[in-house]
Amino acid sequence: MSLRIPLLNLAGVALLGAVAGVLAAAPAQAAAPVAYVALGDSYSAGVGAAGYQASSGICSRRPRSYTALWAGSRTVASFTSVACGGATTTDVLNNQLGALNGNTTMVTITIGGNDAGFVEVVTTCLLGSDGACAFAVNTAKAYATSVLPGKLDHTYQAIRSRAPHAHVIVLGYPRLFEQTATCGLFGMDLAKRRTLDGAADTLAGVIAARAAAAGFTFVDVRGIFAGHGICAGQPWLNSTTWPVTDSYHPTSNGYRYGYLVALNGVTG
Repeated sequence: MSLRIPLLNLAGVALLGAVAGVLAAAPAQAAAPVAYVALGDSYSAGVGAAGYQASSGICSRRPRSYTALWAGSRTVASFTSVACGGATTTDVLNNQLGALNGNTTMVTITIGGNDAGFVEVVTTCLLGSDGACAFAVNTAKAYATSVLPGKLDHTYQAIRSRAPHAHVIVLGYPRLFEQTATCGLFGMDLAKRRTLDGAADTLAGVIAARAAAAGFTFVDVRGIFAGHGICAGQPWLNSTTWPVTDSYHPTSNGYRYGYLVALNGVTG
């Protein structure tokens, strides 16, 4: 008995092999360059890092911000930073959204800390008693949980309206301190540091929830900064320093090894 192999099957195998060869030979399609816009406050402007862009004026943008570092390490179609030291959600709505358009493909933002009174709270804790610090922090936490969510929702909705096709990435804030027994010349006592770190946790929870509700990506930087807060052997955050506006902001290492690495984790 002779063995017959259907010609149709052989032809099908040959066709499949040819198709596979074409697919294997075809070059992978390169991703389109990113049109990136950075929004937000001093943590996105790069306040605390070395260097200063004079053209940014009072916004104090720095070339070692995580936003500039990310754009500088990629092939981007465009990069625009309108982040500004001291910015609140109102400032983003009034002064920053003009940088967005239908061609924007990626947006990053840190916002909410100044709405909750970041500078005033830290100053009270630095100069005041433990009780004054606790009162200021509790007031800020109440604001963060009752008023800030609505402000964030409004801001995020406006960003989506102006940049409907963009991947929007919301980055949080680190805890400022390590819980060591002592904390140097300008350090705060342990009770104050615990109180302020607790406020950072509350703020992170609020921002994460509102970013998720908007369909945005939230990046929690508390973990990557752990072990590098103020009082650590190798801090990535400035303590009280000169200029005073750099105080309690990331150092150049904080932006490069903290924020940039965290951003890379969600952008590839």
